[in-house]
Amino acid sequence: MSPLRKDEWPELGELVIATVSRITDYGAYAMLDEYEKEGFLHRSEISSSWVKNIRDALREGEKIVLKVLRVDPERKHVDLSLRRVTKREKRDKLLLWKRNKKAESLLRSASQKLGLSLDEIYEKVVPIEEAFGDIYNGLEGAAREGVEALLEQGLSKELAEVLTKIAKEKIKISVVKVRGILDIRCTEPNGVLRIKEALLKAKKTSMPRGTDIKIYIVSPPKYRMEVTARDYKEANAVMKKAAETAVQSITEIGGQGAFESD
Repeated sequence: MSPLRKDEWPELGELVIATVSRITDYGAYAMLDEYEKEGFLHRSEISSSWVKNIRDALREGEKIVLKVLRVDPERKHVDLSLRRVTKREKRDKLLLWKRNKKAESLLRSASQKLGLSLDEIYEKVVPIEEAFGDIYNGLEGAAREGVEALLEQGLSKELAEVLTKIAKEKIKISVVKVRGILDIRCTEPNGVLRIKEALLKAKKTSMPRGTDIKIYIVSPPKYRMEVTARDYKEANAVMKKAAETAVQSITEIGGQGAFESD
């Protein structure tokens, strides 16, 4: 869905990005960037403490995160609050807004290449939003994994290839790697086969899209395990799960296993 929703109204409690348009003695008017509608911020909703001069707290043209208090479509009126927005809510909303704007820029490039309107492109990428949570996540997936990430969502080959090419050119993919040593051994007659099976199970550990596990022989019974992911939290979680899988698999048939991270 396009981030610009001209025909819609925000919901109560919704966080919105707004640009201060006018400042008065009793409050400020702000344009809701995502809806192209104007809302009102009463001076009592600017800060938890008394605001003597509104212009000391706000300036025209400033972009801020506000919470919707009341909506009256018939009167075309929206009441807003600044003081009820927490620091975390502000940070998260601004991050989402920036991601949506980046996604819109990439889709605009695709619309020009394909000769389609931006609205038409948004309609075609709805499956990306549904699968990845938001459009930018999907484009990041295409930049990281290739065109298959979009083809799997039912996009046409032409659209998927254009979006993937643009994503690879415009999105800088950051990845992290974590490493550790698996020590697994088995003295049973078919011990070597069992060890290979345990390592294969570790490699097949379920993991988020774009994550990868590699296992290298150091010197039996030691094997290096390397996990590549988007961030350290994700990488360490996958590493832990894969190592536990290998150790459990080998111990269940009478072998021994241990893991030590680098």
